[in-house]
Order: sequence, then C-alpha cells, then structure tokens
Amino acid sequence: MPLQYDFEESLGYWLATAHQAYMRTFQQALAPHGITFRQAQVLGWLVAEGPQSQRDLAERMLIEPPNLVGVLDRMQQAGLVERRVCPHDRRKKLIHLAPGARRQWEKIAQCGREVRSRAVEGLEAHERETLKALLGRVRENLTPTSTVPSP
Repeated sequence: MPLQYDFEESLGYWLATAHQAYMRTFQQALAPHGITFRQAQVLGWLVAEGPQSQRDLAERMLIEPPNLVGVLDRMQQAGLVERRVCPHDRRKKLIHLAPGARRQWEKIAQCGREVRSRAVEGLEAHERETLKALLGRVRENLTPTSTVPSP
C-alpha cells in the first residue's frame, strides 16, 4: 500500500515549499555578486542582532557551530567579519561586522528587496499586510515561551 499524506492541507508543506522557492531565488540573485547564502545569513544576523558568539549565530542559522567555522574563516579573510574576545568571558569570541562588510551588505539588501518584490507580485497592499500578520501569528504559536513555575 502506498504511503499517503494530505500535503495540500499541510501548513508545513506550504511553508516549506514557499520557503524553498524564496531561498532558491535569493541564492540565484546573490550568485552574480559572488555572495553565498550563508555569507548573507551571517551578515544579516549581525546587522539585525549585533555581535554574537559563533554558537548563537549557528543556532540562528539552524546549523551546527562546526559547520559555520569555514564560512567565518572565509569571511574573515575577505574582510567581512572579525572575531574578537568577549569582554565578559575571555574564553569566548564574538563575531563582529568588519568595515569591509558594508559594501557586501548593500548588495545583499538590494537582492533581498528585489526578491521580496518579486515574491509579493500581484498581491494588493492589504493582502501583503494580512500575509505578514498571519505568518507572524504562526511564528508566535510555534515560538516556545518561558514558563514561570507557579508559587
């Protein structure tokens, strides 16, 4: 008996396939600039959240910390990031944006705007706002909340 699943009714299926199409298009937009998706991710998280440990950055990127080492090594050699000792824990290094990151970030941001524009093509302004609100609620529903023990 063949395995069956109601993919057309699966929110996960629709989110995953939309995400894959979005990311594939974004990667294709970055490629002519010599920028990889992982580099864009690193710079994006550093722009959004500021300096971070390798562990925190890897967690945000949904990869294992050792898998990030090579990306960071190449980015450091290219003058995009710097590793600096954490002022609160000298055993830990924080990843910072390097001065050379600005030019690359501008290219990444432009690619992001172009892909975002393409993704919402044909949607009215109120539909885009509804989509953002609904996706925000889905994210909130799936984000773990800290539970405070009852007294």
